[in-house]
Amino acid sequence: MPNYRRNFVAGCYFFTVNLLERQRTLLTEHIDLLRDSVRRVRRLHPFHIDAWVVLPDHMHCPRIRMIFRCVGA
Repeated sequence: MPNYRRNFVAGCYFFTVNLLERQRTLLTEHIDLLRDSVRRVRRLHPFHIDAWVVLPDHMHCPRIRMIFRCVGA
């Protein structure tokens, strides 16, 4: 079994999203809708994207850091 080195940082996430139909190019054809969606979610749930790769049929977001707000202070 491989012995991977991993950097575990609380509040950081990595994800990959694939289209069900891999021959489609929806992510790049509708990049403006994707950007709008991210802006809307970011307003409600603040986060910072260090890097993001969008390809025609899938995307990688290697590092998202959550921004936590103090409530009631």
